[in-house]
Amino acid sequence: LRRKSAAGAQPMMADPLTAQRMGAQGDFFNVTDVVVKFVLEGHTRGVNWATFHPTMPLVLSCGDDRQVKIWRMNDSRAWEVDTCRGHYNNVNSAMFHPKRDFILSDSEDKTIRVWDTTRRTLLQTFRREQDRFWCLNAHPELNLFAAGHDNGLIVFKLERERPAAAIHQNSLLYVKDSQVRLHNFGDASDNPTIAIRTAPAGQYLPPPRSMSFNPAEKAILLTSDAEGGTYELYNLPRQITGHIADAGQTRRGAGSSAIWTGRNRFAVFDKGAQQILIKDLSNQTTKTIQPPVVVDAIFSAPGSQLLLATSTSVVLFDVQTRQTIAEISAAPVKYVAWSSDMSTVALLCKHTITLANKQLEQLCQVHETIRIKSAVWDDSGVLLYTTLNHIKYALPQGDTGIIRTIDNPVYLVRIQGGDVHCLDREGTVQTIKIDPTEYRFKLALVHRNYEEVVSIIRNSNLV
Repeated sequence: LRRKSAAGAQPMMADPLTAQRMGAQGDFFNVTDVVVKFVLEGHTRGVNWATFHPTMPLVLSCGDDRQVKIWRMNDSRAWEVDTCRGHYNNVNSAMFHPKRDFILSDSEDKTIRVWDTTRRTLLQTFRREQDRFWCLNAHPELNLFAAGHDNGLIVFKLERERPAAAIHQNSLLYVKDSQVRLHNFGDASDNPTIAIRTAPAGQYLPPPRSMSFNPAEKAILLTSDAEGGTYELYNLPRQITGHIADAGQTRRGAGSSAIWTGRNRFAVFDKGAQQILIKDLSNQTTKTIQPPVVVDAIFSAPGSQLLLATSTSVVLFDVQTRQTIAEISAAPVKYVAWSSDMSTVALLCKHTITLANKQLEQLCQVHETIRIKSAVWDDSGVLLYTTLNHIKYALPQGDTGIIRTIDNPVYLVRIQGGDVHCLDREGTVQTIKIDPTEYRFKLALVHRNYEEVVSIIRNSNLV
């Protein structure tokens, strides 16, 4: 490494006309104003890309030697820290993840690779069979990345942004920064409870996808996509002190879904074997059930029942009798939202919501042109749901409307009067104010509650 402290000599102008054109811009573009601070030598072939870390004194570079190099600098010098090796063709672009300790690189070997910035180890590889990758960039605000290849570009995200969460009475349990936190809606307190498993050195562990809470035993089930689908059983402390408690022995196993079906038992779905395993609190299998249909995922239902989601329908299945109780047609279901009294259910698909009663008799269906993010019922029996930029409502009779616009996607967890409690993509609990007048007015008309209709007209501003 060399440091050049002297500027180059004043260049000679080829002709008076060139000198005249440069004269007006001389102060801005004059070569004597540019000083080479550091020369970083280490690549053995041409360098294709170099970029700075957004907050740290680090530089990232990549080149035709198939290497990604990390450099550190200070006021007096710069030096090579480490090299990420794994690409087997020219590396054309690389960048630091703006929020996580990751490095992303893409190459003519038709892969995008994700590296651990701290350990310099390969975490994940995304491969495209036919196209070489040429450039890479990150969205300035959202968790989105774009990579250009031979036939166009792809836009992708590395991780799920929906925090795993479960609500019980006046409390919300959710996962943030490898901790299970408890938020109390009454006094707005928010405290850590236990720490969950983190990735071993040199490995990547995706965040939990879902949470199921057992209030009787103070236990939670966390499901993630790690290793093809795994679940973990944690015991929460009886008393919340504001400090992280010892979770004790963690019990885990393979399964794409895990749901509590009783005080001392839970159901685990093994998608590969197409089996539902009923397990006790010690994580021992007590019963094995073969579902009556090919199942993609399981969801909670009242009592000892489960909802079995297939590619074209949802089946209400009784675990004890092993009988199919009801079935409803639906697109592949991603999430399920039950009302507080478990009398109605919302089946959330990518672009549709199917509302049904507890016998899975369809009440209505809502269609959206953009992706549906979350949904929750309010106490009056109206479903509130979110898309990318709106909070909307749906009445069981099929009427829908927009409540308000939102700047960033949120995930609804609770409705209380005019307050919408939700989680954002950073795992922060938020409260959004809404005006429920419109859907309450429509609901009163549907129920022919004319006294409330008159009261709303007199006391509210209906547009």
